[in-house]
Amino acid sequence: MYRIDILTLFDETVGDVLSESILGRAQERDYLRIETHQIRTYTLNKQKQVDDYPYGGGRGAVMQADPLYQCWKHVVDTLGPGHTIYFSPAGHTFCQADAKRLAAEYDHLILVCGHYEGIDERFIEECVDEELSLGDFVLTGGEIPAMAVADAVSRLIPGVLPDPECFENESHWNGLLEYPQYSRPEEWHGKKVPAILLSGNHALIAKWRRKQAILRTKRRRSDMYEKLDLSSKTDRKLMEELKAEYPEDF
Repeated sequence: MYRIDILTLFDETVGDVLSESILGRAQERDYLRIETHQIRTYTLNKQKQVDDYPYGGGRGAVMQADPLYQCWKHVVDTLGPGHTIYFSPAGHTFCQADAKRLAAEYDHLILVCGHYEGIDERFIEECVDEELSLGDFVLTGGEIPAMAVADAVSRLIPGVLPDPECFENESHWNGLLEYPQYSRPEEWHGKKVPAILLSGNHALIAKWRRKQAILRTKRRRSDMYEKLDLSSKTDRKLMEELKAEYPEDF
């Protein structure tokens, strides 16, 4: 069973979100276990204080090393070592390749959610294996990144989704954005579902979806498109067709 432990000041909120829907069912079936741990529980301060003024001056407060360490140590001593990740603007930008790596290389993640002006660097030096960021922007705390990473990794754990195809055809799995999706009714507000999707011809549908994925990636994420390997015989033929159908894009 894959395990994710989250060290946070908002344990109930984070735990509730990650116990719903697909992740909730996966936990009920013992494919996955996600637990949250309230950092304040592990402070020796009677006021349950977990932060203090930064050395050197400046505005704001810094999360103290010891409450974080005691919480982290409780998880490690009780449940065994885990790959410890701290969410920080200084971290590597998380992407689907990281989700694959974390799902494949580890069976236990410990996610540390910081707050205020950050956390004491000494905790990072002693306990953190990796720092991650969601992008070049700043959030109030690490809970949103922790939930995002937990969700992205959990979906790749065997048994969480009914079949690997559920995630292998999605955006970013193979360097492409996902093709457009449609559902009933066949016509809505004058817009019709592409006829090919109603044909029942699975080979032609697969071809259409591949072409649409390439086209969408070219239009919306040129940075991703430039990295694609479209050198196979099948893809070369698809590219010829795309260039003929959409000359303005190619």
